[in-house]
Amino acid sequence: MRVLLIGAGNMGLTYAEGMVKSKLLKKKNIMVLDKSKEALNRVDKMPNFDTFDRLEDCVPIAEIIMVAVKPYHAEELFQRIKPLLNNEQMVISIMAGVTIDYMKEALGIQKIVRAMPNLPAKVGKGLTSYVSSKQVSRLELFMVEDLLNTTGKSIRVENEKYIDASTGISGSGPAYVFYFMQSMMDAALQMGFSENVSKVLVSQTFTGAVELFNQSNLTPDTWMQRVASKGGTTQAALDSMQDNNVNELIKDAAFAAFNRAVELGEEY
Repeated sequence: MRVLLIGAGNMGLTYAEGMVKSKLLKKKNIMVLDKSKEALNRVDKMPNFDTFDRLEDCVPIAEIIMVAVKPYHAEELFQRIKPLLNNEQMVISIMAGVTIDYMKEALGIQKIVRAMPNLPAKVGKGLTSYVSSKQVSRLELFMVEDLLNTTGKSIRVENEKYIDASTGISGSGPAYVFYFMQSMMDAALQMGFSENVSKVLVSQTFTGAVELFNQSNLTPDTWMQRVASKGGTTQAALDSMQDNNVNELIKDAAFAAFNRAVELGEEY
């Protein structure tokens, strides 16, 4: 199987590095194309990659093409690669908002997978939601899932609405977590802890809480009840969040990201 990555940015290379570990590739190098000579020089120093700066040299021989460029580059890129494609090839897009129907029309092929990754893919803890056109076979879907799973976990969703929805939860979600962490670190600093100790206090608290959640069938609400006692310190904090409507504000933020993803999709 020959895989081509178009766009050697951080997220694209994250998937490429994960894919080289896949047994599906049978030790074949991943092809990487980028218009930036600096990016290609960086990739050239890494093992298991073949770099290209001409579409004509790599697009026709690829079986799977992963497109990892900014959405505003899609129209120009698709115009250039359309004459080089055949209908047996499959395109996996990780571009936000670019719809399957648009890609079918712009590329002239039928096998399209639209995926939404998130930043923890960089450390093998990512979550990628994906959906495909009907022309992608069941066997090909297993292959796609195996490739996406090299950076963490993947979830196949029913339709593109859930790609936009997952953008609001998992795609943008790490930023919400970092926002909460930064707020807690700021509070720790104000309480007199050093920056290093503040970081350890907060990061270990998040790591431990997530591990507790993952190793049980208990809901977050149940865990909160277990931590908090009536009239205690934790209950005081939870009461403050409730009084300040934090729960609704977090949901509003997630829906803001979801609605923006829908708006972006309407452009394609």
